[in-house]
Amino acid sequence: MRLRLLLLCVAVLVTAGVAAKDDFTLLEKQKISIETAGLFDRSDAFSVDFAGLAASEYSFPLPVGKARKAKDNYLEITTAHGDAVMAMFAGTVRISKSHPTLGNVVVVRHDNGLETVYGHNTQNLVAVGDRVKAGQTVAIVGGTGGRTYCTFAIMVNGGRINPEIIVSLNSHRLIRQTLLFKKAGFHVDISVTHEERDEKALAEAAAKANPFAGGNKYTLNLANLNPGEWCYPLAGAKVISPYGGRGGRRHTGVDIKTRPNDNILAAFDGVVTMSQVYYGYGKCIKIKHPNGIETLYSHNSKNLVKVGDYVKAGQVIALTGRTGRATTEHLHFECRINGRPFDPAKIFDHANHAIRMDLVTFTKQGNGISIKSDKNYMAKGK
Repeated sequence: MRLRLLLLCVAVLVTAGVAAKDDFTLLEKQKISIETAGLFDRSDAFSVDFAGLAASEYSFPLPVGKARKAKDNYLEITTAHGDAVMAMFAGTVRISKSHPTLGNVVVVRHDNGLETVYGHNTQNLVAVGDRVKAGQTVAIVGGTGGRTYCTFAIMVNGGRINPEIIVSLNSHRLIRQTLLFKKAGFHVDISVTHEERDEKALAEAAAKANPFAGGNKYTLNLANLNPGEWCYPLAGAKVISPYGGRGGRRHTGVDIKTRPNDNILAAFDGVVTMSQVYYGYGKCIKIKHPNGIETLYSHNSKNLVKVGDYVKAGQVIALTGRTGRATTEHLHFECRINGRPFDPAKIFDHANHAIRMDLVTFTKQGNGISIKSDKNYMAKGK
């Protein structure tokens, strides 16, 4: 607890000292993904209190647009021709230029230490060094191929992060929380900060969760999960081996792959019940969630959480590797209920890296469990 308070105190000082600057180097004016000078000079961590922001201190880039997750932690926000692209937070324009893949692009370095990227604009309306407020128009939306959209990303120290950690894609609302950004080697870990007693209570509740406490049937309504309550475990991944039979052996999970040492994300909130080397799984993490599901992540090159930690959906928990019985760097991802593995495709749409809009019913039958999925077209907000 004392260590956490010390970290947070230092983090406040860092946050206060990280004001966006207007004397950018030539490289900063040209390169989109670049480390933020001075961000971690005073400490290896800083925090941002999104819960404390006033309404005027935040804006979704295209308030009437429709956002969807694209590859590599980009958002594609579709809207009407001529719509205004707005700065998410206050800051200073670091880049305003034509880019080979993003077209006319604006990058804003914010006073809170984050950066945002706005691409495929038909016209940029700000110049490098301009100070902007949250909600200020920085460009006019453009697009490609006859479609009107903005390509948007949030960065920390030059690395794109999962935007759903910060904002709800459905409601466009900021998620009211305090995030701690901690430098760990070449990447930045992101976690939601709580008081110690809150985390302990949440962890205890997750550890005791029994999906069949009320009988032999348990129904999980996936469609009613809000953004921020779930996350695809490996952004931009492709399936290289599905659930089921494989080479004469039963494959109890799905293998998904991006690149070595990529961020592995917790699928839901929950408590870490395993973080160790585990036989052929190599470095392995298991998380028990309050919804009764357990998830397992293995062949990791590095585990970043320990047993007893309470993690949030989308939190970085490990890096992809090939430890254990593996021939290439990838993530072996499992879903379990009552200790028994089931096909993760019952929960996640692997092709679109999305949660399924289903009612999933688990029924205990002797020593086994049957699973039935039904579409939930009347789910809230869907």
